[in-house]
Amino acid sequence: MVSTNDMRPGQSIIVDSQIYNILEYQHVKPGKGKAFVKTKLKNITSGGVVDKTFRADEEIEQAYIDKQKFQFLYKDTDDFIFMNMESFNQISILENLITDNINLLKPNQEVTISMYEETPIDVILPTTINLLVTKAEPAVKGDSVNSSTKEITCETGLTLQVPMFVNENDTIKIDTKTKSYITRV
Repeated sequence: MVSTNDMRPGQSIIVDSQIYNILEYQHVKPGKGKAFVKTKLKNITSGGVVDKTFRADEEIEQAYIDKQKFQFLYKDTDDFIFMNMESFNQISILENLITDNINLLKPNQEVTISMYEETPIDVILPTTINLLVTKAEPAVKGDSVNSSTKEITCETGLTLQVPMFVNENDTIKIDTKTKSYITRV
């Protein structure tokens, strides 16, 4: 248990049997009445963000999240198979936990998996990844008048807008948070 006065952004807590990550924290002491704590919480399982107010000195259950290094091995029908980099144990994670990042995973890629009581709750990708361009329309001279970007497809199936000079078989660096082009490698 942790006091609401000791909570800080980045911590994980359990409220109403749900695990939340604290995004924002503000201790408020009004001139009249008792102090309270305003927080912005992100539900780790659903991804929803809620505002919640607690009384000062209220006891909240803290969730201990263990982050471990894993290697993505392959995709089974609905499961993604990962191997722990230290113990070499394999775990399978359902597709619904990775929905936003399916097109950013490629075999043998290292990821961090957040575990709560030995149950995976989140897959954290590195900040950037390198992907091979498998489909790109060739740039035509004078095309830059209309637009300075074109749509390409990467080896994982990800489609995104890149500058005109990017061609098929180029390797590009992608920001995993915004799923946007950074540079050619």
